[in-house]
Amino acid sequence: MNRFRFLRHILLAGACRRILPAPCKPRPATWRDDRVTAALLGHATVLVDFFGLWILTDPVFFARIGVRFGPLTFGPKRFVRCALTPAEIPRIDLVLLSHAHFDHLDLRSLENVNRDAVVVTARATADLFRHIAFREVIEMDWEEVREIATPRGSVTVAAFRLRHWGARMQWDLHRGYNAYVIERGGRRLCFMGDTARTSARHLATRGPIDLLCAPIAAYRPWIRSHCTPEEAVAMAEEAGARVVMPVHHETFQLSAEPLCEPIARFRRALAPERIALTRIGETWEELRVES
Repeated sequence: MNRFRFLRHILLAGACRRILPAPCKPRPATWRDDRVTAALLGHATVLVDFFGLWILTDPVFFARIGVRFGPLTFGPKRFVRCALTPAEIPRIDLVLLSHAHFDHLDLRSLENVNRDAVVVTARATADLFRHIAFREVIEMDWEEVREIATPRGSVTVAAFRLRHWGARMQWDLHRGYNAYVIERGGRRLCFMGDTARTSARHLATRGPIDLLCAPIAAYRPWIRSHCTPEEAVAMAEEAGARVVMPVHHETFQLSAEPLCEPIARFRRALAPERIALTRIGETWEELRVES
């Protein structure tokens, strides 16, 4: 199957396919604010309680991603539902957007996030959602560090370069793409967004990373934009990550490898005690996983 036929297939396939429920259900109402807790809601959407400050990464809640025409969205369809509906998600303090691709910056999902959240996004991407009146929108470039104030306290956010691209369409190549290291209460989390294999040593320049969210899928044939599971583990080692949460898998069929292949390879590549979770909807709390 050539690339054009494959892209046509993922854009049109699955019209009658039922979207499966997430295998696990987070219970954020039970999370404690004196620790770090995180759940994978699906794809690259991670909900984090960071010592009482609520963070959401690359929110994508609905059945399809892509170009919207009125009530219809033309693009890939989910295989697994988001583990929480928008109504079940707590009031968010900080939204992190890694880049402008449709599977990471979904306008319909952003419209369902509370407007008093602070949004941190990559360089030259805020114009895409300027009609959504968030309290504050901050564009960050590589190596930039910001102390961000929220009603639940402040958090330090540093933006870093990995190896990807930021254009939403094919012509807007000026748009940036970021990985983020977030610091609070002596802990550091890293959300890598999307990346191909590259050095990740600079992610550790602010200190050891307690939890790293690493993308592990969509590498065949897009290896120049997305890393394999083994490459994700190698970058986690370079970044000095204590625990790794695999993201960007089992939600959308964006590439040619089997849907379940990336997580199986990831589990073989990393010691079990360093894997935060493996299933959509699972919750990581400090040193243990709750389903």
